[in-house]
Amino acid sequence: MKDHIIHPIPPFYDKNSTILILGSFPSVKSREQMFFYGHPQNRFWKVIASVFDSDIPETLSEKKAFLKRHHIAMWDVIGSCDIKGSSDSSIENAIANDISVILNQAGIRGVFVNGKTAEKYYKKYIEPKTGIIATCLPSTSPANAAWSLDKLVKTWSESIKKNYRSVSG
Repeated sequence: MKDHIIHPIPPFYDKNSTILILGSFPSVKSREQMFFYGHPQNRFWKVIASVFDSDIPETLSEKKAFLKRHHIAMWDVIGSCDIKGSSDSSIENAIANDISVILNQAGIRGVFVNGKTAEKYYKKYIEPKTGIIATCLPSTSPANAAWSLDKLVKTWSESIKKNYRSVSG
């Protein structure tokens, strides 16, 4: 049984944000915690901390401070959908978030999507409106078992650091 869920987490950004990372849709755990990548098995926070050679943020305040310190904005591509639990593969009737709220208020110069589902919906709904091509990074979800933590860190690091020079400087 699928539930129709409206994305409950507001976008995270400030006027100093230069890169935007978009997931597909928040997991059940993330919706419970009201912040991104709340499931302890999701490797996002481990990966992004390694990219910036930082300690892994644990608390909500540490996560927000980390994102601000590194000029990272976060949200998800999908604003509402029918979904079973946290399963991206079950998503139907997706309606995209309007990322112009971030683009109009922050100096975003690089957009990254976390995984193929985020990329699929970004290309379908957001790219045609914004004209901004997003860089697809391999999903940090535990469902992406083919990618080890080390391999994720290497790929995310190479991509973000290559772009970070142009977006942070």
